Amino acid sequence: MAKLITIERHIQEQQAAFPQATGTFTRLLQDMALSAKLIANQTTRAGLVNILGSTDEENVFGETQQKLDIYADDVIYRMNDHTGRLAGVVSEEHDGIRKIPDEYVRGNYVLVYDPLDGSSNIDVNTSIGTIFSIHRKFTKGEDAVIDDVLQEGKRLVAAGYVIYGSSTMMIYTTGQGVYGFTLDPSIGEFVLSHPDITVPDEPRYYSVNHGYQKYWTEGVRHFVRDLQGLDGNREKPLHHRYIGSMVSDFHRNLLKGGIFIYPGDTRDDRKFGKIRLLHEAQALAFVLEQAGGYSSDGVSDVLDINPNSIEQTVPVFMGNRREIELAEKYIKEYDYEWLREYAVYRSGVPIEQQVLKEAKKKQAANSNDASP
Repeated sequence: MAKLITIERHIQEQQAAFPQATGTFTRLLQDMALSAKLIANQTTRAGLVNILGSTDEENVFGETQQKLDIYADDVIYRMNDHTGRLAGVVSEEHDGIRKIPDEYVRGNYVLVYDPLDGSSNIDVNTSIGTIFSIHRKFTKGEDAVIDDVLQEGKRLVAAGYVIYGSSTMMIYTTGQGVYGFTLDPSIGEFVLSHPDITVPDEPRYYSVNHGYQKYWTEGVRHFVRDLQGLDGNREKPLHHRYIGSMVSDFHRNLLKGGIFIYPGDTRDDRKFGKIRLLHEAQALAFVLEQAGGYSSDGVSDVLDINPNSIEQTVPVFMGNRREIELAEKYIKEYDYEWLREYAVYRSGVPIEQQVLKEAKKKQAANSNDASP
């Protein structure tokens, strides 16, 4: 019989590699796994317990909240608000930083999450998911402040997601590889099913909403045509698969090999993408990097972006590094005007200044090389 490793045991074994660890971080991950079990219990029974459908409320991004959205958000918050491990929580369903109640001790971590990604698909029984990431608090004071939240993705200490579908899986990384666990409902435990996940060398699929094709920039059009074998020198086109739930599309492409695309386009409300940098993009980019893949906003690594607001959105191109760098090449070649605007949105620095800065760096490097 194959050895069974539960997620709790796996997390504890990983902790053993760090003798200085206090166990706080380990228990935080374990509580995320328990939250996932509770949410999974409701998603599989949703049609029977009057929890399907939307409410009359909207979240901070103007999206109609689903009943399961609110339930999942409440479970994750209440699982973590009293443990003494968090200094603050940032949820897609709330504005700003949610404080830890005054009666509880604060901790050294900040939890950021999308409680139920793809919730608009709930009523039609499509796979949905939870996305989460964890930053270490670095400012003084008990409560998390905005600087603790607006950190680059490369500074994450952990990230992962849960997918609720034909089975429930939790995938996570602490920067030491990517591991997948499948929930065994007969024993109520997440069991290691996908050790050391790595992105396949050759992608099989690409995932993008072709319904928005008329709004795409020229660079994105050329990239997608390349994936289809219509532009470039590709011998075999990739297969198109698109569910419309980011976790579902990302999960398939992570395991089978593929490219997930949600670009910026010509519409004012989608010019700089729709994917939330903090709640979604950072976490999945961190997972993908640890699996050997690469995530870009069409300019450079998503994990290198210095966030400027909790609500910031970004275009995303996620998958095999070779393919994503090809997307960057097309965008650089065809989308100069879009890049000019996006550069200001992304960093507040006009692209001319960025180009000048890079030129000065190269000039300095050349001067150093020429020195005796």
